[in-house]
Amino acid sequence: MLTEAYELPNGIKIPKIGLGTWMIGNEEVKQAVVDAVKIGYRHLDTAQAYENERGVGEGIRASSAAREDLFITTKLAAEIKSYDEAVASIDQSLEKMGLEYVDMMIIHSPQPWKEFRGEDRYFEGNREAWRALEDAYKEGKIRAIGLSNFQKEDIDNILESCTVKPMVNQILVHISNTPLELIHYTQEQGILVEAYSPIAHGELMKNEKVVELADKYNVTVPQLSIRYTLQLGLLPLPKTANPDHMKNNADVDFSITEEDMEFLKTIDTIKDYGEASGMPVFGGKLD
Repeated sequence: MLTEAYELPNGIKIPKIGLGTWMIGNEEVKQAVVDAVKIGYRHLDTAQAYENERGVGEGIRASSAAREDLFITTKLAAEIKSYDEAVASIDQSLEKMGLEYVDMMIIHSPQPWKEFRGEDRYFEGNREAWRALEDAYKEGKIRAIGLSNFQKEDIDNILESCTVKPMVNQILVHISNTPLELIHYTQEQGILVEAYSPIAHGELMKNEKVVELADKYNVTVPQLSIRYTLQLGLLPLPKTANPDHMKNNADVDFSITEEDMEFLKTIDTIKDYGEASGMPVFGGKLD
């Protein structure tokens, strides 16, 4: 699966499975990148908010792969909602990673994290941030641009004013949390959906129904979860710094039956994400 790719609207190929790096610090992430590339990963996902862009850049340079063979994504901080701030922030990411360009940059959230799911959708601020991404894209600093955590109204806001359409929308998708209406709407706009936390931050391994179905296919729960997102036409971004888990996550060359896919789509919505529950994307609130 690591050699397969989706094609973005501008013709750029994006590997079908990426390595997420959330909550992996600068020191640890360098080795994680080196290990992932050695295993065969070519798609690496970071963000300004992860505070590990420098380590990712060091890992890229220490790895065995040529820069042009890698697909590197980072994210514009959710709090940046002006053109000038976004322009400066894009350049800061390139400087931190020590790269002349990134393969993709996306707006991390339509709202600042402290106001996630609030009433103010920051329409004007998102248009400003998007304009900065468009300009960086046209200048060759970024090869593809996209969104993250954007709902239908947020996507429409960008589509109404953009000169370059968003190429991805990265959202929380996993067994027991499958927002099919948003997925289908995004895909109808020609936007690829990326699935972050496809294993629900590890909490799916506690779900007896999911464990039972994984056993049926003789695979692990993470493998079943990643395969599920792939069969929905999504791009999963499992996060790990463990080389054994990296290998396991990429070994998903099997098929889930239509009947079992329908069953997985209707599993009760997860209510507890363990230690991650305090994060806004998992329902928590920042002080």
